[in-house]
Amino acid sequence: MRIDSELKLDYNNVLIRPKRSTLTSRKEVDLTRRFTYRNYTADFPDNIRDIHYEGVPIMAANMDGVGTFDMADKLAEGGLFTCLVKTYTAGELVTYFDNNIPERTAHVAMSIGITRADENKFRMVYEQVGSLLKYVCIDVANGYTERFVEVVKSFRQNYPEIVIIAGNVVTADQTQELILNGADIVKVGIGPGSVCTTRIKTGVGYPQLSAIMECADAAHGLGGHIVADGGCTCAGDVAKAFAAGADFVMLGGMLAGHVEGGGEVINKYYETNEVVYEVGNHLDNHKRKVEVKKFVKFYGMSSDAANTKHFGGLKDYRASEGREVLVPYRGTVASTVQDILGGLRSACTYVGADKLKRLSKCTTFILCNDTHNRVYEAKNV
Repeated sequence: MRIDSELKLDYNNVLIRPKRSTLTSRKEVDLTRRFTYRNYTADFPDNIRDIHYEGVPIMAANMDGVGTFDMADKLAEGGLFTCLVKTYTAGELVTYFDNNIPERTAHVAMSIGITRADENKFRMVYEQVGSLLKYVCIDVANGYTERFVEVVKSFRQNYPEIVIIAGNVVTADQTQELILNGADIVKVGIGPGSVCTTRIKTGVGYPQLSAIMECADAAHGLGGHIVADGGCTCAGDVAKAFAAGADFVMLGGMLAGHVEGGGEVINKYYETNEVVYEVGNHLDNHKRKVEVKKFVKFYGMSSDAANTKHFGGLKDYRASEGREVLVPYRGTVASTVQDILGGLRSACTYVGADKLKRLSKCTTFILCNDTHNRVYEAKNV
């Protein structure tokens, strides 16, 4: 046993210090990133040979209610990325990718685990759609097992023309291990998600901001990339993740509750303080007005709810490492995307970054005890 006493930080421990800027408007900020992947070896026409990715590097998480076909198509319209949920069947995935829609190839990843069944499902899909499937997300909660590294290595050997997103990890050494064994993008984050209880059930984790900084430094030294997965609660957190060095930022809870997620909508009824008088207008003949609010179920993919839905319940050797919550129904995702991207552009203008690529170079973080005023977050205010 040893104790690492070095200071580790999360999003709520820092703010970005503003700097002199020559930008005159948020619309001057370019949020598009262009990447060349380290291990991906597909052939390209000469004019785009060195660019493997071009888009706005925000990813929808491969979670129920977020990583759906409808969500992927809507986000792809704006150049955003989606990792589909693992639970789609091979037939559903073939039908989706086989439509030969360029945005799906460029901005959507199929997600799998590390079982033999997962490998077989990917092979079945890839054999039928070929180059229309460009990305795979090899997703496990614990990216530190030898088995996981072996699967990534085998996948790279068998599919050199596929971009591999792999994780999750939170340390520099394992980030490098995955990149050296074939991963192009490493998922960073253990336990920060809003519906993840891994840190509670296991005591394992790492403050997300520090994990991003350390893993990004390790990945970029090898020519690799990372995606910051989990922990963002607002557009400001997304900005901090990019400022800390993340190449992509993955969102789950922030994209939950929308029409495109297809989750179950639940109506809840609340009495208000407004009094409604019935016919006759007698003072005794009145009742309080009832307000209807809509919510959507959202849960972690290691929760009881997810395991019951997809696998018939938890295995007898496992514990639930996720929770189920109700999030407010938010309508279409377009307004949420605008809010996130608007906040990100504004963050860039505060530090003089005309491109998202320059945000980390322009950023100085300051330590603080509190990041914003919560006076109107209290109930019944």
